[in-house]
Amino acid sequence: MNAPTDSPIRLTQFSHGGGCGCKIAPAVLSEILADTPVRTLPKELLVGIESSDDAAVYQLNESQAIVATTDFFTPIVDDPFDFGRIAATNAISDIYAMGGRPIFALAVVGMPLEKMPLEVIRRILAGGESVCADVGIPVAGGHSIDTLEPIYGLVALGVVHPAEVKRNSGAKAGDALVLGKPLGVGILSAALKKGELSREGYAEMVRWTTKLNTPGTRLARMAGVHALTDVTGFGLAGHLLEIARGSKLAATLEFDRIPMIGDARAWAEKGVWTGASGRNWAGYGQDVSLPAGLAEWKQKMLTDPQTSGGLLVSCDPAIVDDVIAEFRKDGFGDAARIGTMEPGRPGVTVR
Repeated sequence: MNAPTDSPIRLTQFSHGGGCGCKIAPAVLSEILADTPVRTLPKELLVGIESSDDAAVYQLNESQAIVATTDFFTPIVDDPFDFGRIAATNAISDIYAMGGRPIFALAVVGMPLEKMPLEVIRRILAGGESVCADVGIPVAGGHSIDTLEPIYGLVALGVVHPAEVKRNSGAKAGDALVLGKPLGVGILSAALKKGELSREGYAEMVRWTTKLNTPGTRLARMAGVHALTDVTGFGLAGHLLEIARGSKLAATLEFDRIPMIGDARAWAEKGVWTGASGRNWAGYGQDVSLPAGLAEWKQKMLTDPQTSGGLLVSCDPAIVDDVIAEFRKDGFGDAARIGTMEPGRPGVTVR
């Protein structure tokens, strides 16, 4: 059964991948960046590219720092308005992942003008604008080009107190890990591309991909929260591995505690997943230890690319209930403790 759309065309027919699943694979990206010149950086640049964090942070004065990020991708759904909403949510959530507060955005637009009706493009932009309106920030400009595939996203800007910046490299030994959203968006997108995703499955997909990670701003103010990131294109295992490497610690995941979208689990058990999941595993699987006999669908769930995925929090175990309560305030009912950070060689062990 096809998911609903009012669009006269299927947006996903234009793209070879969709959402954060079209990210360059981790191994390829590392190779591309391997010879990037290392220059002397200004001390005001609090966060740059050194730990693959969610956004750059530049300190302006004692009480203010700018948070800057950009995120854009090809369609993950066919409905133009939903595509715009998902892309905008994904971009703005990087501001929350650093503990910041969004202040304005710029649009990044690439459209195949000979193939794409103008009304469809308008609906994509309107979807992104609707999310910015909900956040209370303007789309203050942007840039557009004629492309072979539809591309949409935002440059998002925010502010944060320098003392409240939460990096993905600040985890401490003994920390608990909390995940804010359930996994499975990439798997649902694969079912959608096959034309088999139900209306209920589509609704769940849109529900989670358009839910902003607003608790991030409040979590950053909690002294016991040591590291924050959001789970996107590299999957849960990949983004947790970034925390482990940046913090020089080992991470342990308890698989049965990980929240999952019900329909996504059902599709994964049937063997439906994205090509990006395999590329993710090829890029970092050597640093992920799996228990003997683990079902293949479980490994695919760990590497499933999440578009607009949940916040992953590393915090003092004494405040886990408080962290989960902050998620609950904003309607993240699936937030759960899923593992721990421990001394050891950087890597991820699944139990």
